[in-house]
Amino acid sequence: MEENTVPRPMKSINRQILELAIPSMLAGITIPLVGMADTAIAGRLGSATAIGGIAIGSTLFDLLYWNFGFLRIGTAGITAQAFGRKDRHDMVKTGLQGLLVALGFSLLLILIQWPFANLVLWLSPSSPEVEAMARQYFFIRIWAAPAVLALFVFRGWFIGMQNTVASMVMDIVINVSNVGLSIFLAFPQGMGIRGIALGTVLAQYIGILCALVLLLVYYRPMYRYVKGSAVFQKEGWSRFFNLSGNLFIRSVCMLLIYTGFTFLSAKYGDTMLAVATIMMKLLLLFAYFVDGFAYAGEALVGKFIGAGDRPSLMRSIKLLFIWSAGVGVVSTLFYIVGDEWLLRLMTTAPDVIQAAGPFLPWLYSMPLLSCIAFMWDGIFIGATAGKAMRNAMILSVIAFYVSYFVFEKYLGIQALWIAYAAHLIARSAAQTIMARKHVFTL
Repeated sequence: MEENTVPRPMKSINRQILELAIPSMLAGITIPLVGMADTAIAGRLGSATAIGGIAIGSTLFDLLYWNFGFLRIGTAGITAQAFGRKDRHDMVKTGLQGLLVALGFSLLLILIQWPFANLVLWLSPSSPEVEAMARQYFFIRIWAAPAVLALFVFRGWFIGMQNTVASMVMDIVINVSNVGLSIFLAFPQGMGIRGIALGTVLAQYIGILCALVLLLVYYRPMYRYVKGSAVFQKEGWSRFFNLSGNLFIRSVCMLLIYTGFTFLSAKYGDTMLAVATIMMKLLLLFAYFVDGFAYAGEALVGKFIGAGDRPSLMRSIKLLFIWSAGVGVVSTLFYIVGDEWLLRLMTTAPDVIQAAGPFLPWLYSMPLLSCIAFMWDGIFIGATAGKAMRNAMILSVIAFYVSYFVFEKYLGIQALWIAYAAHLIARSAAQTIMARKHVFTL
């Protein structure tokens, strides 16, 4: 874990970015493939209703798990800064604190599963058939909660330790297992949607075993820094929860946008819900590519801030934006060339494919609209600028819902996509303005 704290030449910064980003992208591409596989499996169960059931069931978990995104984000930022300071005690302590919090909250989620699911499904304007399938999916997949939240912490810790290779291996194992098990249980075993859910549960616990093996491989010498008394020190918890509180509010704001998008699309019928679900899954292909550079931003910005290296910090931010813009351009070209083929990959339902046509221009434009916002997220995480991220997302929620309700009476469901674009623009603008105070003050 040797570290240079002096400014590095431009090529060296580029190399560091790519060494961090490429493993994250390779892992990241398997994550939307899991969601796409779940949707595609459901699409081959015979109707738009099955796709809608997966969409609503997955949204229930978005409501639960996205609120705990602070476990990954907070762990990554604090660990990266400790790495920059070469403070091994703080690196280990941050990871252990995150795992304790993850365990506590996962037990809470299991306890509240029934009232939570009943309330959210009661509020959702989906058909009875979709609701029945969503319930089947949810009440099986909820038992993965302890593994899911612990994996948030492992991902953040590996990224903060500048080791996206370990994070990549873990994610690939989880996601390949998820796809394989879901297909096997849904079709050869005849379990349908229940098999998709069970495959996801088993894959998450396989991921925990993989994470423990990776800790042994990469960090066995650091076990001597594991001290129970240090984990419970007030100072460490104070910083962790102060950052996590702001990130929790940010996660709630993101949920209001993404779950609002799904639930609002459901009111236009099962076919439109299926279209919106497929379009969002396709957009995640781009998101996880650019997230590779965002993760590199988390690691490098945190490291350079921890080391007090402003020249490298500024150079890395400039190059990160260049790389993310390049990903946006390539992704737009990919969607333009492969639009109909991608739709047919996701579903065999002719009515869904036909209904998706008017929405394809959004698929083409979203990568360029969102690359700035996603890149700023990684940079702000590395800077542990939780308050600024919170405020930017609050503004984004306002932009989303105001845009939707203003345009919906004129444009119908197209207003949802206008609202989604508006939230990205608001988020990018707010973070650009806030960066001078919260990132560039080193």
